[in-house]
Parts: sequence; structure tokens; C-alpha cells
Amino acid sequence: MISSWSFSLLAQDSDFIKEYIERLENSRDYLILVAESMPEEKYDFKASPESLSFEENLMHIAWAMDWHSQSLMGGRKARDWETDTELKVDNKSKKEMIATVRRTFGKTIDFISEFDIDKLGERLDYFGLDRTKRQILLLLSDHITHHRGQMLVSLRLNGLVPPRYVLYQ
Repeated sequence: MISSWSFSLLAQDSDFIKEYIERLENSRDYLILVAESMPEEKYDFKASPESLSFEENLMHIAWAMDWHSQSLMGGRKARDWETDTELKVDNKSKKEMIATVRRTFGKTIDFISEFDIDKLGERLDYFGLDRTKRQILLLLSDHITHHRGQMLVSLRLNGLVPPRYVLYQ
């Protein structure tokens, strides 16, 4: 009985990863549509002085994906925000930023595809909160959605119609 229970939990975790990757791929595709919808000359648009710009939101999504997967869950030393320029705006063109985001999604999807599902229950300190690695993945999805939502508002404030919402992402 215990053996079948353990097998059932592993199958659920395997399904979780498979479904999560599908969601992340859909999220990537929708984010790219959003990024392509803003004219490059408006990439520095801010909804308010204290807001991130459209381009900063885009690159922040890439930064957060890298940190959540590679550093927090994978144990790689975190990038230094002050000196690392790969995942920052740093005079990148619209095309370069979109390529960077696409590449970062790819690395994140590869990392999660190969992630040991036995480690999903491991607990980490997440800004002072005790969270499982499974929760970290869910937090990453929320984070992407949060910043993409700000980008959608920027499109509207510039009189642009955002791409039609894509379900399951």
C-alpha cells in the first residue's frame, strides 16, 4: 500500500512538471507577442515615474526566471545585478531583448524538464518565507504574469491593442 502511494505521488509530480512546462511555453509565446506589439521607440515608456519601463519589465522577467530556476532551485551563484548585463536592458535593441527573453525561457524550460521531481518537496528560504521548490515554480509563474500585466497596461496607455489573451499560461 505504501509503495503504491509513493508511486502515485511521483506520478503526480511528474504530471506537475509536464503541465508546468506546457504553461511556461504558452507564457513565453504570449509574452513574445506582447513584446513584439510595442514599437521599439516606446520600449522606454513608463506608466508612472516610479514604474519599471516596458523594456525593464520584459528584462526583469528574464532575470527572475534565471534567478528562480538556475540560482534558487539549481544552486548556481546568483548573477550580480550591478555588473551583469546579459539580462538587463543595457542598450539592447528590441530584437536583442526578445531574443534574450526567448533564450532565457529555453534555459528555464530545459532546467525544469531535467529537474529531479524527488526534490520538489525540498524547502527553501524565499525572502524570509519557508517554501517548497514546487511553490517556487508557482511563484515564478505568478511573477511572470505580474510583470507581463504591467506591460499590457503600457500597451493600452500607448493606444495599442494587446494581443488576444492566450488560455492556459
